Amino acid sequence: MDMNTIGFIGLGVMGEPMCHNLHTKSGRTVIAYDIDPAPLERARAANMGVADSLEDIAKNCGTIFISMPSGVQLAEICASLKPHMTSGQTIVDTTTAPVALTKELAADFNALGIDYADAPIARTRQAARDGTLAVMVGAEAEVFTRIRPLIACYGNDITLCGPPSSGQVVKILNNLIVAETVNVVAEALTIGRRAGLDDALLLETLSKGSADSFVLRNHGVKAMLPGVFPLRAFSMNYMIKDMQYALDLAEETGVDVKAAKTTIEILQEAAKGPLAEAYFPAMLAIIDPTIEPQTPDGD
Repeated sequence: MDMNTIGFIGLGVMGEPMCHNLHTKSGRTVIAYDIDPAPLERARAANMGVADSLEDIAKNCGTIFISMPSGVQLAEICASLKPHMTSGQTIVDTTTAPVALTKELAADFNALGIDYADAPIARTRQAARDGTLAVMVGAEAEVFTRIRPLIACYGNDITLCGPPSSGQVVKILNNLIVAETVNVVAEALTIGRRAGLDDALLLETLSKGSADSFVLRNHGVKAMLPGVFPLRAFSMNYMIKDMQYALDLAEETGVDVKAAKTTIEILQEAAKGPLAEAYFPAMLAIIDPTIEPQTPDGD
């Protein structure tokens, strides 16, 4: 095994551009794996290595990046990798996953002499392409120092949040704040429209005062204002998953999160219909049923 070789498992909406950035910027050999043949063909076209199995990744890659939709798939991937890995290897998990699961996986791999870092990501698919993601890392300091130059291939705001699982805590709380803020922007937008205000003027004016936020200027202005919620963006179902992680963490820490419970109920109601795979600010349609959401393919 060449310990400098990088494995990348999961070439989805975010994982694929992250993997390609590692290939072009790291100066190392990158070997990709996914169950979908289409992104693997694109990896081959980019002169990247392609693995036939998870076992191949485990046996040939010193550092293994994982990008999965949820903790369920992450646990399955790790169970398949673990029997074939040896002391000295490193796993960098970019999935947003439950804190308890992350702690368990880190302990299991550490017991085998394998380093484990959780490094969930924030920002958009375009940021993944541009290499400008925000990355919240949970790792031991020595491990962080070693993997930071690799993460810098796809991220430009990289924070060591603490030991393993700390990155997940920060990412889950990030999405908690985002979802709840989307909810309140949707409420304000709907009230303003029904009160006779020009909705574009409303959001522009709010952005100049203390109500300003990234969510207002992006989710509000770019998605809710025109009513366009692309598919293959960060979907309703994805945000429900992350909000459930936040509720689980709140329960573990003894915090009664009333606003979060309301927000996840709105998301769940929206996800019962055709908007389940639409960009999650489409939760506006529950607050304002008069809108007709557009859901173009995001590709």
